[in-house]
Amino acid sequence: MKIKIPKFGLNRHNKRSVSEFAADVLRAENAGWDCAFLPDSQLSSRDTYVLLAAAAQATKKITLGTLLVNPITRHPSVTASSISTVAELAPNRTVLAMGAGDTSVRLVGLNPAKIKELESSVNLIKSLLNGEEVEVGSALPAYLEFAQKVPVWLAAGGPKTLEMAGACADGVFIRVGTHVKNIEISVNKIREGAEKVGKNPNNVKIGAVFHTVFSENEEEALLMGKSMAAGYYEYSPMLINNLELGWNGEHPEELKSKGLVWPDFHHSKNLVDSGKVVDFLTEMHADAFCLKGGPNQIADQLVKIIRDCYELNINFEYFVLHPIPNPPMPDFGDQAYIERIPKEVIPKVKEILMNISLTDNL
Repeated sequence: MKIKIPKFGLNRHNKRSVSEFAADVLRAENAGWDCAFLPDSQLSSRDTYVLLAAAAQATKKITLGTLLVNPITRHPSVTASSISTVAELAPNRTVLAMGAGDTSVRLVGLNPAKIKELESSVNLIKSLLNGEEVEVGSALPAYLEFAQKVPVWLAAGGPKTLEMAGACADGVFIRVGTHVKNIEISVNKIREGAEKVGKNPNNVKIGAVFHTVFSENEEEALLMGKSMAAGYYEYSPMLINNLELGWNGEHPEELKSKGLVWPDFHHSKNLVDSGKVVDFLTEMHADAFCLKGGPNQIADQLVKIIRDCYELNINFEYFVLHPIPNPPMPDFGDQAYIERIPKEVIPKVKEILMNISLTDNL
C-alpha cells in the first residue's frame, strides 16, 4: 500500500447569503482546496441544499458535501432527494455525510438519533440513491425517480457508532484529535464493523476532521489547543483516558456552571480565555487534540499523522482542516485562512509525501 495523499477540505465558509456562499466556495476552489463541506443547522444557516446547489453551479471541480446532516430534522427520503438534486448539478463530486445531530436537533427541542435510527436511515438513503425500490410500510415501495450515485458517509465517535458506520456506510469521518492511538482505535472499530457484515474493511474510506489552530503566536496557539483538548474531554473523556494524560482540575461541567466558559470549550467566543481556564493541562494535551502553529509546524504535524497511520495500514480519503478560531465572515485578503492553508501548508505536505514515495521506490 502506497502513502495516499488525502483530499483537503474546508468546513467554514461565508454563509451571509446564498450568492456569497457560492462565491466563497469558488474562492476555495481557485485557492486550491479539494472539498467544501457544509454543516446543516437550520437556525443559524440558510438551507444546506440551496447553498450547495448554488455552489455547484458556480464551481467546476471542487467536491461538495454535507458535514453533517441528521435523520431527525429531515426524513431520510427528503435527504436522498435533496442530495440527489445537488449531484445533478455537481456529478461525481458530491458527498453526503450524516451524523446523529447536535445543535440542529437540540436547539429545537429534539433528541439526536439513536444508533439504530441512524443505521436504518443510512441504509434507506443508500438504497434510494442506488435507484432501488424500498419497502417503507406504505401502499407501494418508495422509489426515487431521479436517483444519482452519491457516496454516503457517517461521522462517528463512540465505539458502537463507529462499528455501525463500518458496517453500513461508504466512508466514515472521525473527529478524535490528532494522536495516532485514538485514530487507530477508531479505525479498528470501523473495520470490525465492516468485517462483521462480510465487507472488505479496507473498502470503507476514512476521513478525519482536525481542529486547526493556525497561529504563529505560540502562547495563544497553546491556550487555544488546551481549550480544544478540554472540549474533547467534555464530551468524550475516553479519548484522554486512552492516552493516559489525566485531568488534574475541575470537570468542564463545573467550570461552565461557574460561568467561566460558555457554551463549551470548542465554541467559546474567546478560545484564548477558555484555554486559560484549563491552563493546568499540558502541551501534550493540546498536541493530542489539534494541529497548532504556523504553516511549517502544521504541515509537519499533518505529515507525521499520515506517515504514522500509513505504518498501521491506514490511509485517508479526506482531511478536513477545521479552522480555530472561526475566521471572520467575510474573510477577505491574502492572509485569510481560506487562502493561506492551500498556499502555505497543503503544498508542503504534498511535496514531503511525494519525496517519501520516490525515496521508497528507489
